[in-house]
Parts: sequence; C-alpha cells; structure tokens
Amino acid sequence: MKAVLLDGFGGREVLKLGKIETPSAVEGQVLIRVMATSVNRADIVQREGNYPPPKGDSEILGLEVAGTIEALGPGVSGWKRGDRVMSLVGGGGYAGYAVAYANHLISIPEAMSFEQAACICETYITAYLNVFMIGGLKDHESVLLHGGGGGVNSAAVQLCKSLVPTAKVVVTASPQKVERVKQLGADLVIDYKVQDFAEEVKAYTDNKGVDVILDHIGAKYLAPNMAALASKGRLVVIGVMGGAKAELNIGLMMVKRLQLIGSVLRARPVAEKARITAEFTKIVLPKLADRTLVPLIHATLSLDDVAKAHEMMEAGTHFGNIVLRVASDK
Repeated sequence: MKAVLLDGFGGREVLKLGKIETPSAVEGQVLIRVMATSVNRADIVQREGNYPPPKGDSEILGLEVAGTIEALGPGVSGWKRGDRVMSLVGGGGYAGYAVAYANHLISIPEAMSFEQAACICETYITAYLNVFMIGGLKDHESVLLHGGGGGVNSAAVQLCKSLVPTAKVVVTASPQKVERVKQLGADLVIDYKVQDFAEEVKAYTDNKGVDVILDHIGAKYLAPNMAALASKGRLVVIGVMGGAKAELNIGLMMVKRLQLIGSVLRARPVAEKARITAEFTKIVLPKLADRTLVPLIHATLSLDDVAKAHEMMEAGTHFGNIVLRVASDK
C-alpha cells in the first residue's frame, strides 16, 4: 500500500511517499481502506522525533482516519465490510489502509463526506473529552479556549455553544482570526498579540474569572491562566507549545482551590478510549448527523502534497482542519 514514510526525523524534507506492506487486523480490530485523514499538530511533533507512537501502534503519521471497512479481525461483530467509518488510531492515518479497534469506530453520518469525517475524531473528541468530561463545563459557567483558529479549539467553540448554550465562551486568537472566531459564536475574542488575556478575562467576568481553561501552550501561559481562573476553576493542559516547565504558585492554587490537569488522548488505554468514544458518539454524533455541527475544513490536499499540508500547519495561519485525501470512492 502507499504511505507517507519518514526518512529519519526533522523538517518536512523527511516526508517521503512510498510503499509498505498492508497491515492486518488482529483480535478486536478492523482494517480500514482510508479515504481521508487529517493533519494535526501532533504529527509535526512526531515528525521531529519528539512524540513516538504508543507501543504496538503504527509508526506512520496520522491519528485519525475516515474510510470503509475492508476486513474484520477475529472477534469483531456489529460491523461489516463496506461500512463507512471514522476512528481514532494510534498511528497509521497517512496510508492507504489502517487498522483500528472496533470499539473505537464511529459510523459516518449519511450527509457527511469522508473529508469532513476525517476532521472529527482527533479534534472534536479531544475538545469534548477535555472541556466536558475532564473540565466539567456546565450551564451558566464560562470557558477560556486558547488559539481559536486551530482544529481542536474551533471544535471546542462549536461544542460549547451547542451543548451548553448558557455558557460564556472566551477565546484567544491571532489578529487575522478574531473576526472568524466571533462568527463561530464566541462571546468574547481576545487578540493575544496586543491584549493581556488574563486582564481581559477578569474585566469581562467582573473580576470573577473563568471556570474552565483549555490550554495547549503550557509553561508560558501557566501564571496568566491561573490568574484568569475563578475560584474552583479547572485548567486542562493538552500541549506544551510554550514550554514544558514553569514555576507554580502553589499558594494561589490552594487559596483559589484550583485544579491543574494534564491530559493526552493518544496514550490512553484501548478500553478507556473506547469509553470516551462511546460517550462522544451518544452525545455529539447526533449533532454532527443533523449538521448542527459542521467540521471546518481549511484545505483539502492529496497525500502527495503532505509536505505542503505540514507547511500550512506549521505556519499557523489555517482556520479549521487540514485534510489529506488518501483514496477516492469514485
């Protein structure tokens, strides 16, 4: 099968389109003919040699796939060859075929294209897991989402406005993305290039602060995030683009009774990801099926153009998801 292979670790020049043996589905897995996948920030980090796949998963890049079931592994029931599915994978998305656990599969709604489906599992499940299942955002609370133009945080804005319409959604964004984030429904958009987001949050909330923060920056934002949190607020950190080490004001954390939570999705056990997927399917899939929620696609490129797709991701000027079309259903 065709696949994007890594010629060592480093820049975009290590991405090589080549041929590799098609994987086989083992107990509890299915083999998926991949129609589309998406590019995520984690793919860049893995390409650079800093994010190895979990033990036993494919070393090929790509954390989500959309396609059709090609074959069922031993012990799999409830699915059949030809079913349209999307799924999280530990690796292997940038290829013609990928294996996925049957209990991680989600049926693709009839009105949804493979390209749209390729945007769901990594970004929307990540957003749902961290804002709702971990962050516990509830009605009449407030949330701060950093980087509103990226895939995860754009999904988070949509999910917040759909699932808890009484919640106040505050988003930080670059100047060129402010207006588009407002159009998504954010209640307040802060230009982080020129505004102090902690001060803006306090002014907007009458000095109360927000109840939940979803952050992928890490060290650089730790102190202002804590300042922006309300009493009993929850900070969920899902990335370290701004560094992995910072000084923690434990006294402030105690006085405000804050929760600081680190979270990743990829490395979670298979059974845990199955439980997360099941809840997501129950709560969110109906809204995707009736198009209350529609994935945002910035660009769709062929697998041959993977280096260009990575260039877009690294530039950070995209709004929504960057999709790679792997095969065609024509």
